[in-house]
Amino acid sequence: MQYLSPLVLQRADPYLYKFNKKYYFTGTCPDYDRIELRCADTINGIATATPRTIWMRHNTGKMASHIWAPEIHYIMGKWVIYFAAGELPGIWDIRPYALICEGDDPMEDSWIEAGMMQAAEGDPYSFTDFSLDMTVFEHRGKWYTIWAQKVGTVNGISNLYIAELETPVKLRTVQVLLTTPDYDWERDGGFWVNEGPAVLKHHGKIFVTFSASATGACYCMGMLTADLNSDLLDPLSWRKSRYPVLQTDETLKVYGPGHNCFVRGDENEHLTLLHFRSYEKITGDPLNDHNRHAHVMKLSFDENDAPVFKLNPDELYNTPFINEIQKNIND
Repeated sequence: MQYLSPLVLQRADPYLYKFNKKYYFTGTCPDYDRIELRCADTINGIATATPRTIWMRHNTGKMASHIWAPEIHYIMGKWVIYFAAGELPGIWDIRPYALICEGDDPMEDSWIEAGMMQAAEGDPYSFTDFSLDMTVFEHRGKWYTIWAQKVGTVNGISNLYIAELETPVKLRTVQVLLTTPDYDWERDGGFWVNEGPAVLKHHGKIFVTFSASATGACYCMGMLTADLNSDLLDPLSWRKSRYPVLQTDETLKVYGPGHNCFVRGDENEHLTLLHFRSYEKITGDPLNDHNRHAHVMKLSFDENDAPVFKLNPDELYNTPFINEIQKNIND
């Protein structure tokens, strides 16, 4: 099966969710002002699916700026979208919030605000500072969440934390530090960053990919591994890859790959969706450069059943949008 690359233009932090043989897509909109949702029967159908705007940012106060990285999940019998938002004023007071669908059809039924994520009793730290990129997953009857949160210093160090969920919007357990930027490839570009977690369970293991460093060409992906039988809330259950599992490849015009998700394809194959740019040089603030496009990548697995993220030139830039992409590459 050949998938479009890119699948959707100018959608950083892409998230593709398969449910009842349909695909639901969302991602960060360039104006950082709304949450859109697309639905199609096939992955390539997402490219031409009509987006539905299900929510707009507030004009002031909470949830009024930097609407980033939405993810759609069906959790505890409800459709939920998790996203990050800042305030006005206070655009960097970014926290994770949730929307809940009032019906069974996320493309037709209304969505309501469920507020900011709530910490567990006795947890004085979760969501008290810059927090974003929340994802959730089910394992053996329990729901867990992983998110990024900054601590200390002027710029802050962005760590990943894990906790069990009590409800879709409240933690059951206190936060546990999952990973902090230990290596040089997690500290490039002036920022120490672990963010954008994504979860894959495969052959007795659970893998968590994450993105690291600043959001330019140095942006890359790392990976954590744990045994499915281990205590996921024990930091010692997890092992971090020494080197990135995916990074910039200038020969293929792939710059700053990251913030991925996992999904099964039209033929039930393992895929990842991620964003990257087709050029290295960024003029001005990278946050104002919206040419991180959503791409589909096929996964393979090594002898240890770990996912392998290998860029295939035959599967890149094979899209109806190629003229616009080629212009960016040539410029």
